[in-house]
Amino acid sequence: MKRLRYKISFALLMAVGVSSCSLDEWNPSTVDVETGYKYRDGYESLINYCYNGLYYFYGKIDGIGAMEMGTDLWANVANNETGFILYNSNMNAQLGTLATIWNGMYATVNYCNTAIYYADQVEDYASEEERNAKVAEAYFLRGWANWHLVEQFGGVSLTTIPSTETGPVNSPIRASEQAFYDLIISDLIFATEHLPDRPAGERGRVTKKAAYAMLAKAYLQRTRLGDVQENARLALEAAEELITNGSAYGVSLYQSDDQQSGFGKLWSGANNKNNTEFLFIEAVDHTEGRNPEGWNRGRTRQYYLADTRTTGAPWGTQENETWTGRSNSRNFKPTKYLLTELFEPVPDPADTRFKETFFYEYYNAKWADVTISQSMVSQYRKNPNLVGHVIKNTAAGDVTLVQGGTNTWRMGVENMVDNNGDGWLDGLSIFTPNWVMSAQEKADLPFWIVDPSDWFQADGRWVQPESHNMATYTREIYPSLKKFSAWEYVMDRQYWLGDIPIIRLGEVYLIAAEAALLYNNDVNKARQYVNAVRRRAAITSRQSEMEVSAAQVTLDFILAERGRELAGEQTRWYDLKRMGKLTADYLRATNPDIQFFDANKHTVRPIPQSFMDAIANPQEFGQNPNY
Repeated sequence: MKRLRYKISFALLMAVGVSSCSLDEWNPSTVDVETGYKYRDGYESLINYCYNGLYYFYGKIDGIGAMEMGTDLWANVANNETGFILYNSNMNAQLGTLATIWNGMYATVNYCNTAIYYADQVEDYASEEERNAKVAEAYFLRGWANWHLVEQFGGVSLTTIPSTETGPVNSPIRASEQAFYDLIISDLIFATEHLPDRPAGERGRVTKKAAYAMLAKAYLQRTRLGDVQENARLALEAAEELITNGSAYGVSLYQSDDQQSGFGKLWSGANNKNNTEFLFIEAVDHTEGRNPEGWNRGRTRQYYLADTRTTGAPWGTQENETWTGRSNSRNFKPTKYLLTELFEPVPDPADTRFKETFFYEYYNAKWADVTISQSMVSQYRKNPNLVGHVIKNTAAGDVTLVQGGTNTWRMGVENMVDNNGDGWLDGLSIFTPNWVMSAQEKADLPFWIVDPSDWFQADGRWVQPESHNMATYTREIYPSLKKFSAWEYVMDRQYWLGDIPIIRLGEVYLIAAEAALLYNNDVNKARQYVNAVRRRAAITSRQSEMEVSAAQVTLDFILAERGRELAGEQTRWYDLKRMGKLTADYLRATNPDIQFFDANKHTVRPIPQSFMDAIANPQEFGQNPNY
């Protein structure tokens, strides 16, 4: 009899931990296949393992580099993961993150292959329909994992038979990218046909809304391989199924009111665990910590943080402040293009997405008032009359959070007032607007102001210390990504326990707009979908300012709109690849810190050397070109 072995084909990949979706796990690893998967408990335990890969690519560093960096949106701070950011010599087959992605995605594929292969042997289901609803989760997740594999690595090995049947495959062969997409699309269609309309069990399990959204993404991404009109037509059809029939699937865009934009409501902690725009999520257990790696979740935010630990400290900011997070990484910061071209660089735009995407106000979190000193005035070129001005403490402790009654502390709780009547909160320490403020304002206001004129050289690159006498300081203080920081779910300065959306409804509207243009140049339909997203980015009294004409809605405009809408959500590298913008000219124009991009090399990643060393036919299989 075959024993259950959770080993991926090629004898390379280690199985990862238990999914947060799992409750009472039954471990069949010591019994034979026929017994292990004959009964529903054992089979559904395997389905739970299929979700595991999500937890190592979202809310973690490995997914951020591969999916968001090396684009027009982000630059490097700490010289970590520079292979992804700069396309320099660190982008090579030894890069550890690549092995993590490769191993994790193939592990997911193998779990899903196993579930699909043995599905018809499982007893205890009341009907074929009930069985198909469960195996459809594996079809969906196999499609999702293969999509990442083909987009990251190109036409590599395409597997459908589990390693329990094949044993180690020592001489794998490559499949074409088209073959990958044929399987991806087939898997996702099965998922749309058999997954339930609404969640029936634990939060986080995929349903039809996830399947239609992922199918729309896959069809749209496939346009880069040809047959553009037909793939765009099918992408539009899948997207419109969700948009038109949202009530059937329990999805809708958040609507603005006079006080808050719909985009603001989308990212509100109050809506995080039951969000009408989240279609496919990494569900995080915030009450008992039943997640892979327990409470160690939601670390996306820490890699995008400004230096509140040291550079900002004289003004009252703290590394250990739980809301903004732990600023010990400082890997990624926004480009000039993102801050000043995609987002309108003015003090009060109708579009709220800059203020909802970034922290740009940092408050005194020292647990004591900070008094501006003569040395601070001299170093930061402040008006001498500010000596002695008090920046009030805003930190408070014993703030009870959602998860299990945990107590923590954070800035922005105490003294959030303007008692001196200058128009600014008395506890404001550092202000990092995306618009340029006058030298007089910067000198007169009683907090440190760092703006685009301090961050960027004339050529758009980030300042270097030798080119700007304050650059050592100003290049470390900038707007920090805050999408994954709703303060109801900050466990401590490092971990955030909110759910993380992998696909959400706002993106589906933009998929529909792009597909409408590619299919039959229906600019009016594209405008309708773009404006639906843009209107909900403003409060009701300013929504008319957000509307664009049909003539404005081009593919380039939609790409820009995706940047405004989805910054930091691990979509951008794939967007540029699909839309033909992974080119040296485009990257040089939008992110001039990128100097080494080579279109003959960098549109796919190198295959991990650990894989090449382990197979019997490395010459035949071949490394990706020019690596």
